[in-house]
Amino acid sequence: MTDNSLQQFWDTRYAGADYLFGTEPNRFLVSQRPLFSPEQMVLTAGDGEGRNGVWLAQQGLNVLAVDHSSVALEKAKHLATQTGVSLITEQADLANWNWGEQRFDAIVAIFIQFAAPPLRMQLHQSMQRALKPGGIVVLQGYTPKQLEFRTGGPAELEKLYTAATLAQDFAAMDILHLREHEETLAEGSAHHGMSALVDLVARKKN
Repeated sequence: MTDNSLQQFWDTRYAGADYLFGTEPNRFLVSQRPLFSPEQMVLTAGDGEGRNGVWLAQQGLNVLAVDHSSVALEKAKHLATQTGVSLITEQADLANWNWGEQRFDAIVAIFIQFAAPPLRMQLHQSMQRALKPGGIVVLQGYTPKQLEFRTGGPAELEKLYTAATLAQDFAAMDILHLREHEETLAEGSAHHGMSALVDLVARKKN
């Protein structure tokens, strides 16, 4: 897909009145609450309709939500307003976006599996450059076994993660948590049912 056609695809997916992935934050992200401190600057990469960014803002963090879909970001801003928090949003293709250097205290990447291996490695390298020393990445994605469950995520094997792949991509960081597991998700209509997951928390070295 071209950049424009990809944006149109996601704009169409997010066009409904309901929230495709629900409005509640990802459970794994919530479980990592002790890692965050008020006033930290956090990037939610590919945050869609804002469920994770809004939750982080509720914890007192400064949040930049970046997504390909302008439709999703409008819904994210609406959710933030309803919840009584502020959210900075930016419409961009993460593959071409200027992530910057030592900009964020944390980067949250929940189910952003749109990239084949070369682009995936590029994105993960960009995340590491964009983190301040001591900054953290919190990531959750699907493993190849998800192709058996078909309860969400991409249909292309190459876009799925393994613990070994993530360990390699983030080898320059201190890996605090890395686990493959199966769990039932209930995140809107798009992530619903038994799922094959991999979780990562990694800290950039000082």
